[in-house]
Amino acid sequence: MIDTHCHLEPFVTKGTLSTVLTQADFTSVKRMIAVGTDPEDWPVYQKLASEYPDKIYYSIGLHPCYVKENYVDAIEQIAHYVESSPRPVAIGEIGLDYFHLPQDQEQIKQTITHQKQSFRLQLELASKYNLPVIIHSRKAFKDCVDLIDASPVDWKQVVFHCFPDGPEEVKILNERGGRASFTGIITYKKSENIRQAALQQGLDLLMLETDAPYLSPEPCRGKPNEPAYLQHTAQFCAKLFKISLEELAEATTRNAVEFFSL
Repeated sequence: MIDTHCHLEPFVTKGTLSTVLTQADFTSVKRMIAVGTDPEDWPVYQKLASEYPDKIYYSIGLHPCYVKENYVDAIEQIAHYVESSPRPVAIGEIGLDYFHLPQDQEQIKQTITHQKQSFRLQLELASKYNLPVIIHSRKAFKDCVDLIDASPVDWKQVVFHCFPDGPEEVKILNERGGRASFTGIITYKKSENIRQAALQQGLDLLMLETDAPYLSPEPCRGKPNEPAYLQHTAQFCAKLFKISLEELAEATTRNAVEFFSL
């Protein structure tokens, strides 16, 4: 299986990456995409992709929660990574986050303005370099869709990661050619809406992720997440789709390989 979205920098910092990779391999998670969020982790992930070819791939993007006053300077660095080796497999995670906003009304307006402009610039880069896009959308679904619609990006290269919405929203993505990917949240008792979204989208577009070290699936809630825990989400989804784990693994791996051109 492929963990299509994880954050490995915390494991590198703690010196536990080797153990994490061994555990992932033991659970048949043979490949993973380390997703960039700011200029601090971009070089870390490029280095990992170089050290673990065909196991760790990486993406590069400025997460909306890390969009500061100097966001244009940060985004200008992306071209360096895309034009060097190893090359990222996607731009992301990028998008909009209206959940983590300041309390001051003027600051809210400025933050949203900066997030939107950062998003636009990175969508243009993704189109320029013909790379797929990993979208972070929190409490901002409509605005994210509208900005992608207005961009030169091909919707077939768009994935909304850690999908938190329901079947109506996933239908909007699918009708445009985009898709959603799902984390361990789908295993939570109160996530029926997300389960219905996965079923609505269907197996042909399904991709799974951990978003490690966050959002551990059942039965690992309360522990730091890691790529090995993808097995629990996969087992749950196999039952949800009423297929074998082997069929689920084969389909989601094929979808990830095709989407990210691995």
